[in-house]
Parts: sequence; structure tokens; C-alpha cells
Amino acid sequence: MDGQLRVGVLISGRGSNLQALLDACADPDFPARIVCVLSNNADAFGLQRAADAGVPTTVVSHKDYPNRKTFDAAVNDALGKFDVEFLCLAGFMRILDGQFVARWRDRMINIHPSLLPSFPGLDTHQRALDMGVKVAGCTVHFVRADADTGPIIAQAAVPLLPDDDAETLAARILVEEHDIYPRALRLCAEGRVSMKGDRAIIDA
Repeated sequence: MDGQLRVGVLISGRGSNLQALLDACADPDFPARIVCVLSNNADAFGLQRAADAGVPTTVVSHKDYPNRKTFDAAVNDALGKFDVEFLCLAGFMRILDGQFVARWRDRMINIHPSLLPSFPGLDTHQRALDMGVKVAGCTVHFVRADADTGPIIAQAAVPLLPDDDAETLAARILVEEHDIYPRALRLCAEGRVSMKGDRAIIDA
């Protein structure tokens, strides 16, 4: 498909959301294609997923850089070699500095395993259980300098069941993550997401 959005995916671990994106982009009619997968962790299983799909991979280890700014600059340089136009964070366990986020403003999205703005940060599933909420879920949003903030593109909800623990809840939410992340990327690639102040407006 001509004019496909050139996407880079940043990962740190197993890459299950990366796999969902790879599967979606395998359809030649999908409006985006993944041109590289970058990890800060050379042992990330997601790198193997990318290689199996024929997608180039690169590793930029944060341990090789003295601070966040120089690491982020190296990541940006690596992405430039693949002419990346748009970024998806898929379990990328590094906080990106403000300059990097500003450079990719409205061209970088993240998936978070809660219904933001509730439960930003870590341990989202256990915190939801501890609070006794009746629904939990996941959110795809544009990235801003403050972690787990930014205009919301898509969300999916699941009910909390009486016998849920953090593991069972996480598993049900992960199914929804694998559904909404490719759908959100499609919306962005098709130019159906516009900004109105701090809100993302979806053109249905």
C-alpha cells in the first residue's frame, strides 16, 4: 500500500503488544508498516518477534549512556536511520526526556493497562483491586512529558470479577490491549485523529 505510515516500535521486554501491531501491519491494506523495532534491552524477546516478522531491529542500551538526554539522543538517531515517522511505545520501560517527547509530539503513542487518568504508573491491576473499582481496562494515548498522561485515543473496559487477582485481571485486560492498540494506530495512520486543545478528537 502506497503512503503507509512508517512506524517504529520501542520495547523493553516480551513484546506481546508489539506482536499485535506486527500482526495488524502484516495486512498489506493496513495504513501503517513497522520499519524498525528498537529496544534498550538486548535480551528482550520482542526482538525475536520482530526478526521472525522480517522487521529490522536495533538495540540502544541505556547502560551505555551517562544520562537520559544522551540515551534519548541515541534512540532518536537510530530511528532516523529508518526514516521513522511515528512511534509506538509497547512496554518500553524508560522515561523519555522532555526534549524527545517534544520532538515526537502527537507522533508518539503509548498503551497503558488502566483506564487513565486512573492508576497511572506501575502495579495498576493490584491497585484497581485494592480500590474495589468495578471496571478496569486499558488506554492508548499520545505521550506527553509527564508519564501516563496525554490525550486519549482509545480505551477498553473489562469488569472486575469477584475472584479476580492481579494476574487474572491482567490477562483479561491484555486481550483488550491487543485489540485497541492496532485500532488506535490505524486511526492515527488514516489521519482520523485531530487535536483540540488537550483532547484527541476521533473522526468516525
